[in-house]
Amino acid sequence: MRIRHLLLAASAATLAIAPIQAQEITVPDYPETRDDGTSETIFGQTIADPYRWLEDDVRVNPAVAQWVEDQNEVTDAILASLPLRDTFKQRITELTDYERFGLPEEKNGRYFYTRNDGLQNQSVLYVREGLNGEARLLIDPNEWSEDDATALAGYAITEDGSKLAYAIQDGGSDWRTVKVLDVATGETMSDTVEWVKFSAIDWAKDGSGFFYSRFPATGEGETFQALNTNHTVYFHRLGTDQSEDVQVFARPDMPELNNIAQVSEDGRYLVVTSSSGTEARYEVALVDLSQPNVDPRVLVPGFEHDYSYFGNVGDTFYFTTNDGAPRNRVVSLDISQVDPQPVEIIPEQAETLEGVSLVGGKLVASYLKDAKSQIRTYSLDGEPLREVALPGIGSAGGFGGDVDDSETFYYFSSYNRPTTIYRYDLDSGESDVWAAPEVAFNPDDFVVEQKFYTSKDGTRVPMFLVRSREVAESGEAVPTLLYGYGGFDISLTPGFSPSRIAWMEQGGAYAVANIRGGGEYGKAWHDAGRRSNKQNVFDDFIAAGEYLIEQGITPEDGLSIQGGSNGGLLVGAVTNQRPDLFAAGNAAVGVMDMLRFDRFTAGRYWVDDYGYPDREEDFAILRAYSPYHNVRDGVDYPAVLVTTADTDDRVVPGHSFKYTAALQAADLGDKPQVIRIETRAGHGSGKPTDKAIEEAADILAFLGHYSGLDQAQ
Repeated sequence: MRIRHLLLAASAATLAIAPIQAQEITVPDYPETRDDGTSETIFGQTIADPYRWLEDDVRVNPAVAQWVEDQNEVTDAILASLPLRDTFKQRITELTDYERFGLPEEKNGRYFYTRNDGLQNQSVLYVREGLNGEARLLIDPNEWSEDDATALAGYAITEDGSKLAYAIQDGGSDWRTVKVLDVATGETMSDTVEWVKFSAIDWAKDGSGFFYSRFPATGEGETFQALNTNHTVYFHRLGTDQSEDVQVFARPDMPELNNIAQVSEDGRYLVVTSSSGTEARYEVALVDLSQPNVDPRVLVPGFEHDYSYFGNVGDTFYFTTNDGAPRNRVVSLDISQVDPQPVEIIPEQAETLEGVSLVGGKLVASYLKDAKSQIRTYSLDGEPLREVALPGIGSAGGFGGDVDDSETFYYFSSYNRPTTIYRYDLDSGESDVWAAPEVAFNPDDFVVEQKFYTSKDGTRVPMFLVRSREVAESGEAVPTLLYGYGGFDISLTPGFSPSRIAWMEQGGAYAVANIRGGGEYGKAWHDAGRRSNKQNVFDDFIAAGEYLIEQGITPEDGLSIQGGSNGGLLVGAVTNQRPDLFAAGNAAVGVMDMLRFDRFTAGRYWVDDYGYPDREEDFAILRAYSPYHNVRDGVDYPAVLVTTADTDDRVVPGHSFKYTAALQAADLGDKPQVIRIETRAGHGSGKPTDKAIEEAADILAFLGHYSGLDQAQ
């Protein structure tokens, strides 16, 4: 369990549009943002925070709500005048309008999966009786709210396939409400569980109820900003009120822990994985469900390493771990032993091990080789069996199921290929297409390449580069959109996006830099981009931009950048450090105040990557790159479009609000620095299709105008 990781064919050449005449975009005056004079002395430094009042929840403080309205009015005026806005909206809509499927999950002969007919705002859950049976609708979230901003955020199925517990996400919030569906009748049962967050949902094997994790209820006005502590595992018995739920696991001595529960393969144990932050340092405990009055047994103590449980056969429990293996390996623990010691099953490889499934009596291991997927199967004792043949450079995942299954399902996607679902026969090793999309472009008209470049300190960094075949063969320098993340051990692997295709159809290039801080090369790559090494992340990204210009891929005034969440921080930091390098940037839902990030909702978890603002050594590092605190008055900046949502309770929107106010208060030249604030959209998950299309069109039109894409055709 990787806790931290809690989208009619035609040739692209036929879609070129006539050149658009250059036009000057008039930037309205920015709204005046009140400077309340707030400052404080931290470790002997006076830190100005004049816009702290913008941290208040927009639903609570009318002044913040008015500021949001005023800012959106200015931004909307600019966006409405952009030449490519309507073109992008129309084309992204066409490219999004294709049938999409989620991975099927089989229980007792029933196959459950999500499907979107193309432009549905939320995907719909279906079930089939048998693999090729007729599809029957179970849950349609599009009926839950008028604005379609209420989403199905996950589900869990009983072993007999008769009941389904499903999570509801409203307005993009991280909070979940769990309800139960009778699969045969399609009726929603009376069971309702609230205050669920950062939780797995797993049924007892007999279907009597399910395990989940929750935080205590918050006080009035605190739901979307208060720190989350005292994460506790409960058991909900089917047909009872939540007030009767039984506490199964809690750590009141360590209220900062997250505690995630899984039922073991044989149903006897509850495997609880505890963590204190985002770093993969876990403690694993076993709750013996056959002996309810026995205290949990700590199986893996110490919060020193990643031990991620993925299945067991009897007393042999299987884990992926970085213990003694920075790129991860597979070990087993014999829980019948008093002090079980890890036995190596699959040793560390040259490639990074991303995850393993125990299905059909085999181990299916997913590896990353230079950020591209490789899938290998092994026997339970680690003997190599075969490699799963994949169509090319891309990402593959899935491979779920039970230890006695004969089949499993996986997906494959790439920058030029939407997700295709495959059924994999575990005995023969053969893959068959289960669901393939029909899309409004020709994937072969686009070329996916991998490049390597050198960062400031000599580190070799990979980069994916995607262009139309025509642009790639011409060797022409074209406006390029560079994307990055660089944090939390998260790897950027190839995936499909209609908006990226639309960008390239207009003549642009798209690049993804696999910078340090991610997980592409295991623990060492992550460590090289966090805490005191965070500047490496920014250096890697800046070097990527320099490489694209030096190699003639993009002109000097044609480079746009984009990143979200930790990637929003990335965009803010490199814009301050090298404003001359970039023509335009989109900082999405970013962490922009590095001195106060740990005071809101999930922010306290991020100290593993960023450090502690209240520790002097960490404070000095954070102060040096915090986007909010390092805006350079009197320097020409690129055009900046900040994007966030008023209901984001992961990275609270106050980060983006304060950062935008600081940009607008400074003299940064002639280009605009504005903010687009979505309503009821949260951090990104659960966003309705129509809102996602509108936002993508706005962003690409903005970046495209200020990087010269308007003139690319």
